[in-house]
Amino acid sequence: MTIVEIGKMTDEQAREYLEQIRWPNGPVCPHCSGQSVTRLHGEAHRPGTIQCNNGDCRQQFTVTVGSVMECSHIPLVKWAMAFQMMCSSKKGMSALQLKRNLGLGSYRTAWFMAHRIRHAMEGKPMEAQLSGIVEADETYIGGKPRVTGAGKRGRGTKKKPVMVLVQRDGASVCNPLPNVRAATLRAELKAHISPDALLMTDDYNAYTTPGAEFAGHETVNHSAKEYARRRADGLVVHTNTAESFFALMKRGHYGVYHSMSKKHLHRYCSEFSFRWCHRKTTDTERTEAAIQQAEGKRLLYKDSGT
Repeated sequence: MTIVEIGKMTDEQAREYLEQIRWPNGPVCPHCSGQSVTRLHGEAHRPGTIQCNNGDCRQQFTVTVGSVMECSHIPLVKWAMAFQMMCSSKKGMSALQLKRNLGLGSYRTAWFMAHRIRHAMEGKPMEAQLSGIVEADETYIGGKPRVTGAGKRGRGTKKKPVMVLVQRDGASVCNPLPNVRAATLRAELKAHISPDALLMTDDYNAYTTPGAEFAGHETVNHSAKEYARRRADGLVVHTNTAESFFALMKRGHYGVYHSMSKKHLHRYCSEFSFRWCHRKTTDTERTEAAIQQAEGKRLLYKDSGT
């Protein structure tokens, strides 16, 4: 469904749209997971109110309860449009642009809405670790020094390090790290990559020891301006896929968000990783996947790190 089609919906149609995505087999109680429910009608009930018939539960709920949309006063049409906008914008959607496009009352409302959608985009623990050929790389996110020539670039900078692990033709995992020491990199690699995988990195020496714990570890010597090389068996060694991920993230950083604070950086990482993992799907499928992932997630304003 396109953004134009969603924008033409009534609030009731938007509710039905969200219910079909969240509960394809009928409403499920978010409190007890019961499927025996009754829709409540009449002036005494809010539109879309459903009651659980489980004798031990009997609680009422709507499609927003138990999701990032719970307790929001924003119309459901605007929630559906916001999910579509953030899922279809390759480099992201700023809160100010979201405010203008949706006609929201304040920047703070749009900002919190965007972070709740990013929270929905956070992946659940992976059912299977990355396998096959996995590329690992790190970058640094932060503003430029105020004084020209001041500060460092790359390792040693005051910027926040971010690591991405990308399975060729597969999923990605992106997280900010406290540092890029060997022990930190090893923990991240072991958590997300299968021991049977072939790891590919640049020539940073902190990868040497943890790389030995995988089926293979190939490197390209960026220091000598080597960016790809072909092995005798024809396999091309490079980290270009991981660098392509960071190219998108940095375009979003510089051109859309302009600033990604250290406090919220993990949510921006989730956003770009979600779109990367669903890059081969349509905008509609990507939007529906994000709404489905909103299940069981809450983000209160006081907990959003403002």
